[in-house]
Amino acid sequence: MKLRHGTFSYLPDLTDEEIAAQVRYALQRGWPVSVEHTDDPHPRNVYWEMWGLPMFDLVEPDGVLAQINECRATFPNHYVRVLAYDASLGRQTTAMQFLVQSPAEEPGFLLTRIEGVDRTQQYAVTSYATSRPAGARYVSG
Repeated sequence: MKLRHGTFSYLPDLTDEEIAAQVRYALQRGWPVSVEHTDDPHPRNVYWEMWGLPMFDLVEPDGVLAQINECRATFPNHYVRVLAYDASLGRQTTAMQFLVQSPAEEPGFLLTRIEGVDRTQQYAVTSYATSRPAGARYVSG
């Protein structure tokens, strides 16, 4: 199963040149960019671990690409994403986010249906990856 998350999620994986083009697009609009990673890709988990601080005042995407590559090398079995923030409305708003790395093996999610009173049904989504402890969720074996 391939996790579909953020902008461009139904396109093939972006190349480094395509990532640089998207980062350049964000920087041209004055959007600060940050890099984040996680081993818990639950759809409601919007708070991923930050890799460094958001990058302000950049003109070229080279600095962002260097941070992406460092994060990829440090966490080869994590999801890594790039976010761009737009503060033009007076508040910090995510303008764009997209994955730049996924683990080689993505175990998927368990959908549990819960029957309630008066035939109501509720659903819960659980990542199979969270059955392992943090840090060991995407390690083979």
